[in-house]
Amino acid sequence: MESVIDPVAFRDIVGRFASGITVVATLGDDGRPAGLACQSFASLSLDPPLIMLCVGKSSTSWPTIEAAGRFAVSVLAEEQRDVCAALGRSGPDKFAGIDWRASSHGTVHLDGALATVDCALEAVHEAGDHLVVTGRVTELAARDDGSPLLYFRSAYAAGAF
Repeated sequence: MESVIDPVAFRDIVGRFASGITVVATLGDDGRPAGLACQSFASLSLDPPLIMLCVGKSSTSWPTIEAAGRFAVSVLAEEQRDVCAALGRSGPDKFAGIDWRASSHGTVHLDGALATVDCALEAVHEAGDHLVVTGRVTELAARDDGSPLLYFRSAYAAGAF
């Protein structure tokens, strides 16, 4: 017999796991940036170097990223709450007012990010109301200072590191 899990209780419980916040972004065929805020991101494999992330099936930005076949994951710094808010909403120009640059891979790198991981799309799997995406790492970059933007119990959080 399958138990019934209350969605509100489930969100509350899993929200007690602090996570970093990333932005997944690329350039579309039209040369415009497409991206989304993502807190479900993790390393998956060292050999070969793979990452994984989860994207809601309702995302309007994901189809552009998937069609491009490449993306960059920018790990947000604690001072980038406004970037997270902008990329976390729906709309035609989420990058207005956001400092970014195009990479040599055709992806989008956010200025001020703690780290950037460029990836080639490896696989997409359906899982409930989300897609589990794996990417093969093609290039890495990081800055030497800063602290991460964290999400904990449905709010931004900061940690001492």
